[in-house]
Amino acid sequence: MELSLWTYLVAITLLTMTPGADTMMVIRNSLRGGLKDGFVSSLGICLGLFVHAFLSAVGISAILLYSATAFMFLKSIGALYLLWLGFSNFKAFFKNEYNYNQQTKKAVFHFWISLREGFLSNVLNPKAVIFYMAFLPQFIAPNASALLQSMFLASLHFIIAMIWQGLLIYAICSANGFIMRKSVRKSLDFISGSIMVLLGIKLFLEKR
Repeated sequence: MELSLWTYLVAITLLTMTPGADTMMVIRNSLRGGLKDGFVSSLGICLGLFVHAFLSAVGISAILLYSATAFMFLKSIGALYLLWLGFSNFKAFFKNEYNYNQQTKKAVFHFWISLREGFLSNVLNPKAVIFYMAFLPQFIAPNASALLQSMFLASLHFIIAMIWQGLLIYAICSANGFIMRKSVRKSLDFISGSIMVLLGIKLFLEKR
């Protein structure tokens, strides 16, 4: 590899810890359904990394990177998805819809919904496409399989992201008693919804 693997690990760790749409997705779903919801959403997000690594390795990302129309399409889809998530939180805020089973007082958890939300949050993020296309090739040796190396680097990113997001989820759920208060949940729904909407608007207005 052209650059040190340690350089990649430091850069990818800093990227993972930088708040963004994926972080908000983890926070949002952890508040909604607890540990399971948070961890499965995180799993979906991290599985999306392999999609970006694959596209980067086979060169498809170049089309998105250098085609204004393709980039605008992906960016618009990603922005609309973030807006939809944000407005879903606003709906819960105004209608007190907290997705709880009133008999068991436990959050209703749907594995595939959480996985899908996390996966789409990452795959539809054009920033991830650009990052993998511009950054990953610097660590690919020309005398070996680009696909295998890309998947290896994505695996390292997967591990780091799961650890960081897992710590974040645990911290959120450790304050479960406080967070489950109705007034606190309403405030958090409004705050997370607002941030999701702002991220969606920011992404939509962002230039290539």
